[in-house]
Amino acid sequence: MKGIAVAIVIGAAFFGLTQFWFPTEHALLIGLVALLVTLWTNEALPLGVVSMLPIILFPVFGILTTNEVTANYSKSIIFLFLGGFMLAIAIEKIELHKYFSAKLLSFFPKTARGIIYALAITSALLSAILSNTTITLMLMPIALFLSENVRLKVRFLLATAYGASIGGILTPIGTAPNLILLGFLEDHHLPTMTFGGWMILMLPVVGLMLLIMPYMLSLGVSNECVEDVKHEQVSLNREQKRLYIIIGLLAFILIANTFMKQLTGIAMNEKLILLGFGMLMFMPSIGFLTWEDTRNLPYEIIFLFGAGFSIAAAFISTGLAEDIAEKLYAISTLPFFWMLVLVALFVTFSTEVTSNTALTSIAIPIFYEFSKYMPEDQSTIILMTATVAASYAFMLPIATPPNAIVMSSRVISIKQMATIGFQLNLIGVTVLSLVAYFVWGWIVA
Repeated sequence: MKGIAVAIVIGAAFFGLTQFWFPTEHALLIGLVALLVTLWTNEALPLGVVSMLPIILFPVFGILTTNEVTANYSKSIIFLFLGGFMLAIAIEKIELHKYFSAKLLSFFPKTARGIIYALAITSALLSAILSNTTITLMLMPIALFLSENVRLKVRFLLATAYGASIGGILTPIGTAPNLILLGFLEDHHLPTMTFGGWMILMLPVVGLMLLIMPYMLSLGVSNECVEDVKHEQVSLNREQKRLYIIIGLLAFILIANTFMKQLTGIAMNEKLILLGFGMLMFMPSIGFLTWEDTRNLPYEIIFLFGAGFSIAAAFISTGLAEDIAEKLYAISTLPFFWMLVLVALFVTFSTEVTSNTALTSIAIPIFYEFSKYMPEDQSTIILMTATVAASYAFMLPIATPPNAIVMSSRVISIKQMATIGFQLNLIGVTVLSLVAYFVWGWIVA
């Protein structure tokens, strides 16, 4: 009860304090979000229970109607996760992840630090061209298998999730905010970047983060822990070969689908692809699962997604997201470097409690408005900084799909993710601001 009481006090405090700057409805929503975030962090209630609270709280306090809230718990994107989770359960059931882990480890030192770098870099590179959600789902069983040491499991899982978020910014197609920015630039007849040009600009950010993040996660890992690391199972049995072929076919379809969309603008629905392959896991003579295996599905994470979508919907429908963004006009008088730092800080920490896609859609037009009187190159850099910062949410499972997916392992506590993620948020803001000011400013100009 103590944790619940603390959450209520914090929520009430946020409500009271924010009334000085926001209308009552907006202050109320901020207070409710503070309550939810506190409950997620202190784990006073189970994760799934906290994630269903918006269904009750938002209608009771007049934020959204019941139908408006519950619709967020059945969005089509959730079925992409279901399909991916089914594939992940199949991989773990027939122990195909042991083969993948052996291959993965063969390219890196057989140390805890080497494995953390291996998972982070592999996750980042794959997420640059494929869904970071899909990649995290595929790599999670490997990260769980590599050691019996719980402390190492936590670090391996975080390396996988954070690597996926970092790698997503490397290409225009890596994550939704990138495409939102490019579409905005095109709509407003601003200079746009080619695929290769975008990668050149993002490479320093991704490279530095992939050097720093795994190193930070590997700090404090003792030599004794390394002895628990497993690297066996180098051959495939018949079942594993069949699933290996299925996963290879899935990867081919996803890659082909990505390039088809870039070339023709037409593509298959990735949600249907993932769900279809997930359901294929139950097909006689082809699949590997029975309905009993679905008991291992992390339903609390599905509720968590619903809560995240509900918060995003509430921010937009009440006008709070726009209200917050409008208050950032004051930073336009600051020196350019500190303007970049504050933009990155605002977006990074705001996207912890709302969809990065929704936040980017609201923030980019606002940042464009107060930067359009600046030189064109500075305006573009500010918009790029806001876009990349939307992928730099490392603290909470609600912030990004990779965070939520590794939380479904039930190995990581929200407190652990929040503690490490807060430090990484600050590192990410620093790296992004420095690269934007010194590198992008030179290249774009």
